[in-house]
Amino acid sequence: MLDRPNRTAVSAPSQEGGVARPNLLTVEQAKAMSIGDITTAFKDHLNPGQLHFMKLLGFHKVKIESAEGMYYTDQNGRKILDFFGGFGSLAFGHNHPRILEARQKFQDEKRHEIAIAFMSQYAAALAKNIAACSPGDLDMVFLGSSGSEAMEAAIKLAERAAGPKRPKVVYAENSFHGKTKGVLAITDGQLYRADFKLTDNTVRVPFADIAAVEKAFQSDPEIGVIVLETIQGGGGIIQAPAEYWQQLRALCDRYGVLWVADEVQCGYGRSGRFYAFEHYGVVPDVTALAKSLGAGKAAVGAMIARREVYMKAYGTSKTAMIHAMATFGGMGEACVTAIEGINVLYDDHLIDRAADSGDYLLERLQALKEKYPKIIKDVRGKGLMVGLEFQDFSQTLPMVLRPVVSVLDDKLKGSLSGFIGALLLRDYDVLVAFTEYNRNVIRLEPPLICERAHVDQFIAALDALLGRGIVRIVKDFVGSQIGS
Repeated sequence: MLDRPNRTAVSAPSQEGGVARPNLLTVEQAKAMSIGDITTAFKDHLNPGQLHFMKLLGFHKVKIESAEGMYYTDQNGRKILDFFGGFGSLAFGHNHPRILEARQKFQDEKRHEIAIAFMSQYAAALAKNIAACSPGDLDMVFLGSSGSEAMEAAIKLAERAAGPKRPKVVYAENSFHGKTKGVLAITDGQLYRADFKLTDNTVRVPFADIAAVEKAFQSDPEIGVIVLETIQGGGGIIQAPAEYWQQLRALCDRYGVLWVADEVQCGYGRSGRFYAFEHYGVVPDVTALAKSLGAGKAAVGAMIARREVYMKAYGTSKTAMIHAMATFGGMGEACVTAIEGINVLYDDHLIDRAADSGDYLLERLQALKEKYPKIIKDVRGKGLMVGLEFQDFSQTLPMVLRPVVSVLDDKLKGSLSGFIGALLLRDYDVLVAFTEYNRNVIRLEPPLICERAHVDQFIAALDALLGRGIVRIVKDFVGSQIGS
């Protein structure tokens, strides 16, 4: 039950003399806010609980003043190498000049933003470009503002196309498909699911277990859809072998199940192909993009479906408006930003760059794994979507201490990755990300403009930090918390 304190009734404001202006900050005042002012506003009006974790990592001490290319610049003029990349949202780095120019021209010419009553040339052109980048007959596009919205659209379309007699959706362990209410039912994280009442037409299977998928299809004729991340991001950068995807496509065809591939994070060139599933020579029935589709300057998500599937769901005048674009889907400047982004992606050969820099990053990390086997457990990924997994804390200690500490490993999970992430930022000006489910994994998703020199800078920092040894890493992290 929510606390319900006594509240004084507030009378309607007087209209005499017009509506009074509240105490508002201007844009310039917002820009000039101090770290203390930002912290207070964050705690009072955004998310006080999240601030706790930001303080643990030391991220609350940083005020970003500007960003360009691979780097942030903070309030002290310090340049921070971005190997976080906004969970894959910054394919072009920060403030790519071509993206800025396209947006500025759109504004200067006062072109239209919201085109609900009329057809938008920008939404139509973006949809055409996305279809051109998509293999097979993936050519029908729904535009939205986020990955969650794109995945909601994908699941709704697939469920309608599967039909009312086949309403069940298969999803995988450790999946992440969004936090909105619909896709939360196929997001396998108790933290996010909490105690919300979710739809119960779902079936959970292990990821990359084709036998479990076939057993589910065989045993339940109500299954009409399966939804999978091609590379699990929140699960710790987990992949399935090529034969899994090929067998999955065959099983879906045999049982008449529609396959939805979630490419929100792993798509758009990040894996070294436009879509990660292209590595395996297969095409899903429905897929979704977001993250870098907005070129780091706009919120854009897209669902892409095979025409046959789309028409089955929404192909008549009576069904066309069931899931038409929402108010902010296909906004003019957002679409122009995405159109220019796709052109830059190919003009600058960034998909090839992701493959090359990704291979180099994995090679350098593998060498560190061999150098620090008691600290680094695994290195994995594809392109510039890489996971660096650390050992459980007990395994980093001398043999005599391991049995004693191992009973605490579950409670300590994520502590080492947190220590390393915090110290990389504090001492080496490098920003990395983490994963939702396997907290021992650091997630590396730098912009696709990443060059080998940037990889070398990151590796040199990580090598120097790991070279301190576990005892000093812990001491240095504890020291960073004093007075924070």
